Amino acid sequence: MAKFSLADPVQFLALGFGSGLAPKAPGTFGTLAAIPVYLLMALYLSPAAYAVLTVVMALAGIYICQKAAAAAGVHDHPAIVWDEIVGYLITMFMVPLSWQAAVTGFVLFRFFDIVKPWPISIADKKVHGGLGIMLDDVLAGIFSLIAMQLIF
Repeated sequence: MAKFSLADPVQFLALGFGSGLAPKAPGTFGTLAAIPVYLLMALYLSPAAYAVLTVVMALAGIYICQKAAAAAGVHDHPAIVWDEIVGYLITMFMVPLSWQAAVTGFVLFRFFDIVKPWPISIADKKVHGGLGIMLDDVLAGIFSLIAMQLIF
């Protein structure tokens, strides 16, 4: 059984501020935890700053997710949801701010993250470690971003 500590800053982030500890659908709760992060970023950052911060969060996520997975002793433990947070932020890049967009982005990201169409499924199966944990959600975020740009 995985042992996590919210007192550890790396695990706190990996667990999506605790949202990943939800007993059912932790990825969905992790994505929900991303919404306030998105709102703060969309309201207070320029598109360039939003993009830079999202890239930094994705790169840091490789380390964060790897460390949390090692502590749990399980590759891509369901409680590790930093990747969902980053994936949602990618989904929402340059999307006009509205509750309808936030909900649509949530639904699209969860769809691509759960269904994992090609090439997301390949990344999920073939790439391991922190990069593997992050990559499928980054790709799901990119797929969702494309759909969001077509919709909004």
